[in-house]
Amino acid sequence: MNSPLNRRSFLGKGSQAVSGMALATLLNPDQSAARSYQPIAPKAKRIIYLFQSGGPPQHDLFDHKPHLDKVHGQEVPESVFNGQRLTGMTAGQSSFPAARSIFLFKKFGDCGMKLNAELLPHLGSIADDVALIRSMHTEAINHDPAITFFQTGFQIAGRPSIGAWLGYGLGSENSDLPAFVAMTSNRGGQALYDRLWGSGFLPSKHQGVKFRSSGDPVLYLGNPDGMSEQLRRKTLDHIGDLNRIHHQDFADPEIETRIAQYEMAFRMQSSVPDLTDLSSEPQSTFDLYGEDARKPGTFAYNTLLARRLSEKGVRFVQLFHRGWDTHGGLPKQLRARCGETDQASAALVRDLKMRGLLDDTLVVWGGEFGRTVYCQGGLTAESYGRDHHPRCFSMWLAGGGIKGGTVHGETDDYGYNIAQDPVSVHDLHATILHLMGIDHERLTYRFQGRRYRLTDVHGKIVKPILS
Repeated sequence: MNSPLNRRSFLGKGSQAVSGMALATLLNPDQSAARSYQPIAPKAKRIIYLFQSGGPPQHDLFDHKPHLDKVHGQEVPESVFNGQRLTGMTAGQSSFPAARSIFLFKKFGDCGMKLNAELLPHLGSIADDVALIRSMHTEAINHDPAITFFQTGFQIAGRPSIGAWLGYGLGSENSDLPAFVAMTSNRGGQALYDRLWGSGFLPSKHQGVKFRSSGDPVLYLGNPDGMSEQLRRKTLDHIGDLNRIHHQDFADPEIETRIAQYEMAFRMQSSVPDLTDLSSEPQSTFDLYGEDARKPGTFAYNTLLARRLSEKGVRFVQLFHRGWDTHGGLPKQLRARCGETDQASAALVRDLKMRGLLDDTLVVWGGEFGRTVYCQGGLTAESYGRDHHPRCFSMWLAGGGIKGGTVHGETDDYGYNIAQDPVSVHDLHATILHLMGIDHERLTYRFQGRRYRLTDVHGKIVKPILS
């Protein structure tokens, strides 16, 4: 006589059935059930996100304020502060003098976009391809929660990153490469943690794969000494068999992920070295991106690699470049950061356009917040510093579905408060997902009894910047 179907056996058998379907999805990413989250036609197929960690100063780069020439060195009026929160680094200052930018601004392109002409000449050359948002704002005033907020839609660590959400929602275009790759450059600046490209509570197959600048591009990608490709293949087959037996007993979805990731790692052994070998790139590529593009670990190198990854179907590539935290000595630091990033950032847009890839590749550039109009520390004719400022700052986008030559949003005469068309972090995320063909309200994942989404309960599409 058969034993009765008790609760444990029912749950075990049920979970195995569901897990079997999940494993099929892991091993066949093109069959991702998440395509149901694409109710609209996508304008972009892939994203390259150039994240500038530390907070680029909008007054000195993107949002010129002639009024500051008149009030330079004078106290910022209390009516401008309006009781807003300051960081602990400047809250105790006895004086808050307005600091104008020492850099020359001019209009670029047919659109007449006004930018820093000394430090952003390359960006200026592609102004007609760019949508500049001058009215970004965020809830966080310190680096780690602010960076975490931009990556996950929440200030506290533990939720999936935006790249993980896209991998979960859309799968991969290339079975030999991960859907999400992260790279870092410039060791100086704020700490960057692996959780910033992590999968949170999503299955771990969706976490970003970090490419390194020295040794194997991906940790443990190469075979150990004495192990041939045939032996590794046979070893992985045996490990896969053991994992499948283990999965039959416990029905743990992470076992399925482990199987799929072992297979991905094996395929990456041949695909990744080809990607990181730049010997096939002509001299014109390095003329475009700059000679730093030959040096692994630089922003220019990572930007060129991002283009190569995108060409091969990687869904989301995110670069993190540090050193924008300009509390003091801003002009000197800013010249260095723009020297590292301006040419390569513009080159990426130009390169994608020349290759016919810009129409369906979205490029995003920006940091976690902006900088204050008032000076932190000493104010001289040649130098000044700026503290963190979440109330308003600037970002730019180009490519897939973006209306080039657009300036969206305005700030007040001091560049301290938003005067028109505010854009939140959630709005930006909703817009990015929309361009990828995803309704941000429908892309959800059930965890601990609640359905979560990247935009939480917020987010409106920024329609004026869309083509």
